Amino acid sequence: MRLGIPSPDLAWSAFSLGPLTIRTYALCLLAGIAAATWLTSRRLTARGGHEGAVLDIVMWAVPFGVVGARIYHVLTHYGDYFGAGQDPLRVLYVWEGGIAILGSLLGGAVGAWIGCRRTGIRFWSFADALAPAMLLAQAIGRLGNWFNHELFGRPTTLPWGLQIPASNPAFPDDLPDGTLFHPLFLYEMLWNLLGVAVILVLERRFRLRWGTAFGAYLVWYGAARVWLELLRIDPTSVTPLGLPANVWGAIAAIAVGAAIVVVQRQRHPEPETSVHSPGHEPQPTAPDEAPADHA
Repeated sequence: MRLGIPSPDLAWSAFSLGPLTIRTYALCLLAGIAAATWLTSRRLTARGGHEGAVLDIVMWAVPFGVVGARIYHVLTHYGDYFGAGQDPLRVLYVWEGGIAILGSLLGGAVGAWIGCRRTGIRFWSFADALAPAMLLAQAIGRLGNWFNHELFGRPTTLPWGLQIPASNPAFPDDLPDGTLFHPLFLYEMLWNLLGVAVILVLERRFRLRWGTAFGAYLVWYGAARVWLELLRIDPTSVTPLGLPANVWGAIAAIAVGAAIVVVQRQRHPEPETSVHSPGHEPQPTAPDEAPADHA
């Protein structure tokens, strides 16, 4: 086998804790969510948001994001769950894998909107604070794909090719053992980390507010998913023009992100002075009264 990036032993993909089976991929996702919550909270609080607001919103966004991720995956892999010889109940077996980040964006946005309404935070202000944090979370979460021996692309002779055992179900039958593959999970991790820096720079240079930072996130992340999806070799749903469904989803993310930037900059040329919804601004604290003099 040529030199390349080794895949960890599959024994590292899960371990037992009493009667529970803990999956490393799930731990990576949780670590990403925790990092994103911390960074978003710091950013929103620095802009005047009240302590604890982000955690209250996340409690809505995460469950909706998981449901959205699962629904998107099932719809784009319909034949794996419905039809002759399939068990529709497997739709509920999330532990078997099968979640889509593009779907989590849709579901998470619905949950975040509900959470923002309940906490009195402007939805677009929260989205802007979240933008670089989302890329950080996705970079951390992609590490789980490495432990699972998944999300690799076409064969390559590059020195950073990923070693995948021939016993992997996704290993092409017509390739010899020892073939290296593009490490798509690593490409996306590096792209996302670079995106954190890019959005922070653009934010300072152009004062991205009113949702435009989140629009920039959608454009940046969608652009990566287009070329990454075209490098994949595992089965995906093919749609019109012969493109995988995820490519169309990524193109849609780019279009929506660009539209958000254009529309919001036209609607709100003024600076954003508060992250709170009208009527939910924190009340100023009255100064302590001076004690009365007693003769």
